[in-house]
Amino acid sequence: MNKLILPLALSTLLIGCALDGDDGSNGKDGAVGAQGQTGTTGPTGEKGNTGETGDKGETGAAGQPATIQLVPTLVGRAVLNAQSPEGAAEIVAYHAQSQRIFALNSSASPATIEVIDIAQLDTEALVKNTEGVVTNTNLQSDATINLSEFETGDANSIAIHGNLMAVAVAKETGQAGKILFFEIAQDAIKFIKSVTVGDLPDMVTFSPDGNKVIVANEGEPKSDYSIDPEGSIAIIQTTNGQVADNATLLNFNAFDNQQATLEAQGVVFASPTGRTIKGKTIGTTVSMDLEPEYVSVSKDGQYAYVSLQENNAMAIVDLETNELNVKGFGFKDWSNWTLDASDKDDKINFASYPGLYGMYQPDSIATYQWQGANFIISANEGDGREYFFDAQDEATCLAQGGLEFDEDDGCLAYTDESRAEDLTLSDNFSYLNNDDQDIGRLKVSTELGDANNDNQYEELYTYGGRSFSIWDHNGHRIYDSGDDVGKITAAIHGEAFNNDEDENSGDTRSDAKGAEPEALAIGEIGDRTYAFVGLERMGGILVYDVTNPFNVTMNTYMINRGLQKDAEISGDLAPEGMVFISAQNSPIGQPLLVVGNEISGSVSVWSITQQ
Repeated sequence: MNKLILPLALSTLLIGCALDGDDGSNGKDGAVGAQGQTGTTGPTGEKGNTGETGDKGETGAAGQPATIQLVPTLVGRAVLNAQSPEGAAEIVAYHAQSQRIFALNSSASPATIEVIDIAQLDTEALVKNTEGVVTNTNLQSDATINLSEFETGDANSIAIHGNLMAVAVAKETGQAGKILFFEIAQDAIKFIKSVTVGDLPDMVTFSPDGNKVIVANEGEPKSDYSIDPEGSIAIIQTTNGQVADNATLLNFNAFDNQQATLEAQGVVFASPTGRTIKGKTIGTTVSMDLEPEYVSVSKDGQYAYVSLQENNAMAIVDLETNELNVKGFGFKDWSNWTLDASDKDDKINFASYPGLYGMYQPDSIATYQWQGANFIISANEGDGREYFFDAQDEATCLAQGGLEFDEDDGCLAYTDESRAEDLTLSDNFSYLNNDDQDIGRLKVSTELGDANNDNQYEELYTYGGRSFSIWDHNGHRIYDSGDDVGKITAAIHGEAFNNDEDENSGDTRSDAKGAEPEALAIGEIGDRTYAFVGLERMGGILVYDVTNPFNVTMNTYMINRGLQKDAEISGDLAPEGMVFISAQNSPIGQPLLVVGNEISGSVSVWSITQQ
């Protein structure tokens, strides 16, 4: 231990001395020592077992293209009562089991139902003429049901579910109409019974399960308003194909004291109330004025939606409780869209008009579901009221309370129609000339627009929306096609747009509802839902993808009509009724659209393929 202390002491003294002197230079680095030996590598561990290979996943379905284009092709055509075709093919229905179309022929007297077999479609037999229009036929009526053998009256509508067919037959005004039931199995057509319903049954349909038949009884007045029946809705039980003997009739009496409330919702009431016609003072109630037009039942069968066309409203029936509600559609603001309002301006003349509103007034409606909710599509045709009764001459007409006399039509009992140029407009319309070049020719209602009764119209209300709309169950509008109908048909047909149904002279319907959307059908193709909207005056059919009612897109347009100016009308004119046939029920394995064309008396069958 002592040996170590002495060197340390000496070292400390030396360091102390060095602090006082200059630093010495660094010594050389010592030699690097020898590297130690590398240790031996340890033994390799055992290799683990390889896991089993998993099952191969299923091959995913081919993705759908972002845009699916529908391609319509005319594959079948028949002309009924060719000598007098108008009215020969208005309403059509399809019997899937026998692959037959049943077409209502109101042109014949008495009315018949024509049965057309489409099991075999010789598509090559249809030939287009130089204008690209098919005028020949490859189908014909194979059987006829003479309705007068079972009931007299005017047939208005037919519907089929399974092997059961229902036919609506109207009687004289003030007399209850009938629904005729037939068993239409493939080998035989058998009359079952007739069931009494309300006045003027205008449309009949089945619930999706076939257990109920719902009827819209329009209840229009007699031409001199001496009789004005109540509109009503009839429900007939048809459980398991057994038809009840009596119908449940729902009326609108509960709304008779709610006219002001309904008017605030946009419900329209137009009648000669307060006037005296042929010695009778007219008093029209709400339940007399409401006129059911068309019925569609929700997919789940819980609700029936009924258009009240002239009233610009919809009735909603809870089919479990028979509770009845009325929803007004409100009005379309034409300051936000454009329309051609004149048939005398000799041009395509789209313009917007602040102060002008449209009454939607749909004819056909249809329902479908999205995200489990019900949505209603309406074809916004529009319809005014105009009634004439017989009178010997003008003096007699006026003495009986008529408004004016016409040699052809007789004595005018009531109308709510006027041309805008025949009305005095308020100062807010000073931007117009109110003549043939803008709004003067437009047909508008005299019942709306003069809120302060000073004989000056602050607003104008025209008939129809010139569009189709989508509504939710509560009657809220969530989509309207705006001015698509006019813009699309003008782009495709040019000066022939807004043609009439019975002549080839363009622009003739611009003053009155335009191309007039009336017929309507909904169909599912693939995973998409499409609305087919028939244009009564133009003869064409617009097709929209409505799968998501909040994201609607136009898909295609189909037409088989000649439009050569001043030429004879040809092809298929005035689509009145349509029915969609799914690929599963189609004789050719492709979806079909069957159209009843009122003016041409033709039944046209279109195949719809996807591209």
